[in-house]
Amino acid sequence: QVHLVESGGGSVEAGGSLTVSCAVSGNAGQNLCFAWFRQAPGQEREKIAHWYHDGSYKNYRDSVNGRAIASQDDVSKTLFLHMTNLTVEDSAMYYCAAIPRPGGWLCWRNDYSIWGPGAQVTVSA
Repeated sequence: QVHLVESGGGSVEAGGSLTVSCAVSGNAGQNLCFAWFRQAPGQEREKIAHWYHDGSYKNYRDSVNGRAIASQDDVSKTLFLHMTNLTVEDSAMYYCAAIPRPGGWLCWRNDYSIWGPGAQVTVSA
């Protein structure tokens, strides 16, 4: 019943910034891990960040730490991924994901079961 839909993708120049959003619905009363993933053509899918729904256990991939911020707004029920200093290598399909878990210590796992359709981000030099 949890539904995720990304938005805010598009084209951006190298060195710029972009925020991808993810609308969350059907999650009332559920304890969820949230995560952002990305996948470029010919590349493996990689997790960018994950966290528990209460904001705890937040973790970033080392390659994006310092220039990516994952957050959520509980009023609008929206997840965000804000990226800065973008490079061409950041071009990918970006996905938000979720999975019910009893505790945030389990969010490190990559078996996320609920996915949005993805948002394309293209960074041009």
